[in-house]
Amino acid sequence: MITNGVDLEISEGAKRIISEGRVMVRVRRSGMIQSMTFTVKRVKLGDETFIELFVDRLIDMSELIRVANELGLPVEAQNGRAFPGGTGARDFVGF
Repeated sequence: MITNGVDLEISEGAKRIISEGRVMVRVRRSGMIQSMTFTVKRVKLGDETFIELFVDRLIDMSELIRVANELGLPVEAQNGRAFPGGTGARDFVGF
């Protein structure tokens, strides 16, 4: 497991996603289930960066939250960003 030096440990699945640089996820969009490729992206946070999965599409916030909780990593779409339950950007700095 990877740890960022605070208290957060991420799963082996999340570690694999980070190393591969992308992941295909099935999401409900406009009433249909679609497969979308989320890419790993580093986002500047002050002097540091945190890691997230990004897709350049509109996805309902409820679906973003579901994907974030399922994968254990932050996700961002055109309309917003979601973090796994109980975490924030600072928890993913240093990965």
